[in-house]
Amino acid sequence: MNTQAHRHTQILKQKARELGFDYCGISKAEFLEEEAPRLEKWLNTEQHGKMAYMAQHFDKRLDPRRLVEGAQSVVSVLLNYYPSEPLPSQDNYKISKYAYGEDYHFVIKDKLKLLLAFLQEEIGEIHGRAFVDSAPVMDKAWAARSGLGWLGKHSNLLNRQMGSFFFIGELILDIELVPDNPVGDYCGTCTRCMDACPTGAIPMPYWVDGSKCIAYFTIELREEIPPSVQGQFEDWIFGCDICQDVCPWNRFAYPHQEAAFEPPEALRQMRKKEWEEITGEVFKALFRRSAVQRTKLKGLQRNIQFVGKPSPASSTQAKPEGDQ
Repeated sequence: MNTQAHRHTQILKQKARELGFDYCGISKAEFLEEEAPRLEKWLNTEQHGKMAYMAQHFDKRLDPRRLVEGAQSVVSVLLNYYPSEPLPSQDNYKISKYAYGEDYHFVIKDKLKLLLAFLQEEIGEIHGRAFVDSAPVMDKAWAARSGLGWLGKHSNLLNRQMGSFFFIGELILDIELVPDNPVGDYCGTCTRCMDACPTGAIPMPYWVDGSKCIAYFTIELREEIPPSVQGQFEDWIFGCDICQDVCPWNRFAYPHQEAAFEPPEALRQMRKKEWEEITGEVFKALFRRSAVQRTKLKGLQRNIQFVGKPSPASSTQAKPEGDQ
């Protein structure tokens, strides 16, 4: 590895820290040989449910050189979103912590663009693209290759210093950088995430059936939620954090320092009654630049109505004596 690659790597990582990223790792841009058969099996067994986009651009998902011509390096960054305090839980519905504040796509993309512009200024003519969970890039696989953590049994990336409540972004660049070494797997014999999932979406270690995940039902699914999962959502109306909340590694999670991820005060004030009566005007004001926009008002109302219904088991209680 030449001295120039070392210097460029040092410059990149220093700037990433200055921009507020918690961790930055590098891997060589090449075909994801290990991930290819797993992805193919996952798609062939329709674990992606109605997420048709997951089956598209199969080759691009596995080879970053198909996304950026002449790509040599994949830069992965982590940005913490763990809140200093969760939204109130009493008499309330739940939304995933990642959706408390401003949509992470905007926040991370802006930081990555600044990082790329800085590199172009410091190094010269380099080409690259920024990616944040909206293109065919296997972000968790690249982050693991870059030494930022390992894929847990719930398929989320786990970092020994901060758990799993963070966003992942990438820069794919056409310059040579010094790659980092992957870390080991520290899940051990723990199966808390598997045991805690109310819909059985983690049937075996390191394998998630996306079509059974509460996040899939409440965000990705555009049609009616199947009655078979009625009463299993534990008040989650947008996303789900259960498998992360029970993970022992998240005892190391610490509050983020990103002002954009703070929830608006109006969101802190929401309770079940306000959620159930939410209007288009309130939805727009609350979630103007939020990831919750993805489900739209109609989808959120569907989720609230579904979660608010009694489960089939509780609605088939015995009738009072004499009531025939």
